[in-house]
Amino acid sequence: MNQISGWVLAAQSGNRYALNQLIDHFQNDIFRYVYYRVNSQADAEDLTQDIFIQVIKRIHTVKDHTLFKAWLYKIARNRIVDFFRKKRILFFMGTTNDIESENREQVEKDSFEAEVHQKEFTMHLKTLSNVLSRWEKEIFLMRFIDDLDIKEIAQALGKNENTVKTHLYRALQKFKKDDKFRDFLQASKR
Repeated sequence: MNQISGWVLAAQSGNRYALNQLIDHFQNDIFRYVYYRVNSQADAEDLTQDIFIQVIKRIHTVKDHTLFKAWLYKIARNRIVDFFRKKRILFFMGTTNDIESENREQVEKDSFEAEVHQKEFTMHLKTLSNVLSRWEKEIFLMRFIDDLDIKEIAQALGKNENTVKTHLYRALQKFKKDDKFRDFLQASKR
């Protein structure tokens, strides 16, 4: 049994230390997962907190402790879907200007610093990911940004592993065909 499985089992038995260990272990990964999808540090922080509140409330529902990571990412994905659904509803109700100005102010206050290379890579990745289908993009990000394996991605998305592999293969083929992205990768290796 690995350490994460041990923490899950202990947390399910009410061990708060084990639950805190799980949160500490996965917090940065989940934040990054959320941030790459919502593109707002303030929203990503709020969503990450919501996700871990769900983990605390629902840790007892994990049936297979070896699949905890996939279970966690499924909660995160569902919370992101809810976030965008709520945002669409607010847009149709005409209240997004207040939210957007609040987010703009928060983004201006936040000094989220990253290296120039990372910003350029992210920009190229976002540009190229516009040619990917919804599933190709999601699976590509989960594999290469969030570092999930095929089984974990399939579990988190509720998809067959072969379907995940197919979408990943198609995404990689599109990336390989993009001259700008290939040039950027070659330049970054120097």
